[in-house]
Amino acid sequence: MRHLDWGLDGSTVLVTGGAGAIGRAICEGFAEAGARVAVADLDGAAAEAVAAPLGGAGFAIDLIRIADLPRLVAQVEARLGLPATLVNAAGIIRRNADYLSVTEEEWDAQHAVNLKAAFFLSQAVAARLIAARAAGSIVNVASQGFWSGGFGGSVVYNAAKGGLVTMTRGLARAWAPHGIRVNALAPGLVETPMLVTPQTTRAEIAALEAQIPLGRLGQPADHAGAAVFLASAMARYVTGATLNVSGGFLMY
Repeated sequence: MRHLDWGLDGSTVLVTGGAGAIGRAICEGFAEAGARVAVADLDGAAAEAVAAPLGGAGFAIDLIRIADLPRLVAQVEARLGLPATLVNAAGIIRRNADYLSVTEEEWDAQHAVNLKAAFFLSQAVAARLIAARAAGSIVNVASQGFWSGGFGGSVVYNAAKGGLVTMTRGLARAWAPHGIRVNALAPGLVETPMLVTPQTTRAEIAALEAQIPLGRLGQPADHAGAAVFLASAMARYVTGATLNVSGGFLMY
């Protein structure tokens, strides 16, 4: 028996937010592991651009249109095969540090993508896997804010990410009898447009890095191995877990 086999060769992986920084790195990681990658993103052209060099396929999807999610799964299955792995990597943030002025629209927008869509797309993928009597894996991209509560105007964002971690545990327990594992990974401070903007100064970056024991901001590629591991045969006895990928920013 081989103990160090990803077990992903020829399988199909669906990644939402696949044209984003972390999503793209995760797509590349799965392709390196031999999987067929379905890249789903609000920007269909960007999804195709990511998928093409990986030999995968791109799909345009507005995740807040819940009725369209089963259709997305069917389209992926028709082109690449039944997705054995789903990675919910799509996420949006609306920073507002004045919590007395947070609007219902800000709350709803972040929960719609970061939590609601992840649940209903997981539901759609799991329904197909269960109907096919096939095992599978779901990986949710959360945030260290599920533990810390967030900072810099991100409390609403991290409320949704906290819900995502709780949902991960609940679905892991519910779907384990069907051979579907559900895990999460929690990035820390990552050098993406969500954290570092053109206005961010070198001094501000240095202040962030000073909080990280490994001494640098995370890079999107730092999350590829974590996602592939959680979906792979090497994590076959791991479910309901949240993997800390933060350079030691938080330790728990």
